[in-house]
Amino acid sequence: MQFNFYDELFAIVIDNGSGKIKAGFAGDDEPRVNFPTVVGRRRQEKSIHETCQGNSFIGDKAIKSKEILSIRYPIEHGIITNWDDMETIWYHTFYNELHTVPEEHPILITEASFNPIGNREKMIQILFEQFHAPATYVANQGILAFYSLGRTSGVILESGDGVSQTMPINEVERGYSFTSTAQHEIVRDMKEKLGYVAIDFQDELSKSSHSKDIEKNYELPDGQKIKIGNERFQCSEALFTPSIIGRRESGIANMVYDTIMKCDIDLRSTFYCSCLLSGGTTMFPGFSERIKKELTVLAPSNTRIRIGTAPIRELSVWIGGSILSSLSTFQKMWISKKEYDESGPSIVHRKCI
Repeated sequence: MQFNFYDELFAIVIDNGSGKIKAGFAGDDEPRVNFPTVVGRRRQEKSIHETCQGNSFIGDKAIKSKEILSIRYPIEHGIITNWDDMETIWYHTFYNELHTVPEEHPILITEASFNPIGNREKMIQILFEQFHAPATYVANQGILAFYSLGRTSGVILESGDGVSQTMPINEVERGYSFTSTAQHEIVRDMKEKLGYVAIDFQDELSKSSHSKDIEKNYELPDGQKIKIGNERFQCSEALFTPSIIGRRESGIANMVYDTIMKCDIDLRSTFYCSCLLSGGTTMFPGFSERIKKELTVLAPSNTRIRIGTAPIRELSVWIGGSILSSLSTFQKMWISKKEYDESGPSIVHRKCI
């Protein structure tokens, strides 16, 4: 079809998460689709080229049948690493979940801040050449989170299932061993149901050593019950103190601080007053309080620290994409099929900031 930027076509918005994919239509308040970014195939099958769509198990169906399937996550730490599986998930999203055909809608798709150049090009190449989209746009997840929170300046901490990232924006300018994929799903469920952030890690450790009040029972899929104690807050502590798991990276509070301090000195007070949280991991009880506590110590004395949150911030990126792609001023930003044919995949670097 011939795409006209001024046609009132509802764009499809897809947020590619390491743990979950969210998809829906521009202008909606929340995504219509939200399922694990997982592909399961019977173990003898290798790839999309060796099996038909019907033999692939996607999302929750893959998780439920994990005992007989080879389970794979095509997105690792925010980056697409298996394009065949990612294409399978997108196909399933369009045809089986949204019940639409992609050639009838412009498609906005999200990316992490450090998405490799080649990946950006591959994304729009698949959307144009395999799904015949009339127009596409690749949007930064941090910027979209800002749109969802109604802010134009600040520093965003986006912490999801597979990656944490920080970005400064000024006026919207740029004990038990679990090893298999199936067992990682159990850990994720434990984290979401029982995990929290300790405001003072050492104090919480001391309390847990003298009291069993912190312990909770968790029932495994086979019916076995295990007790979860200080693991409830140790799992999230690795985000703030990576050294406890042998990593040398900065903790997330230091990431926010370093990001702010690399900005123009005149903007720093604005950013300290507008630290925004996005992503499902920031939903841990105690997360925002711990960030504020650590930033207060790191920042210059008497600096005002404000942490902004949204009640459903695990959906912030998708909601921002829904808002952005609905704006009349955004319509000229789409990469059209004609532009793609004339310039090739590299046009994504010129049109998508």
